[in-house]
Amino acid sequence: MQNILEQYKSVTEAEVKTWFEVGTVSDFPENSGACIKYKTKQIAVYNFTRKDKWYACQNLCPHKMEMVLSLGMIGDKDGVAKVACPMHKKNFSLEDGTNLGGDDLKIAVYPVKIESGNVYIGFSD
Repeated sequence: MQNILEQYKSVTEAEVKTWFEVGTVSDFPENSGACIKYKTKQIAVYNFTRKDKWYACQNLCPHKMEMVLSLGMIGDKDGVAKVACPMHKKNFSLEDGTNLGGDDLKIAVYPVKIESGNVYIGFSD
């Protein structure tokens, strides 16, 4: 199980080697998540229209090891965009992946860009 988690590492915009096209803006629900696949990774993508921003993170919950984060509710905690795991309600920052409950479990986050109505996620491989 741990080796599945190890393939997910946060990527900063400066580290992006591949901008992977995942669809058009209209393919993604507003203020909700959807899941895409990149190589062996499942990535949750969020069109957070209330913040006028897009986010992407691993779809794998590091607590229960289930591919469910794209189904989680997104919201705001003290100005930080977050997703709540639908299984156990742990909250993770969509900005840096930290667990907002103070636990050491983190999630990997990825940069997102929109160009000409298309959605791209940045990967370092």
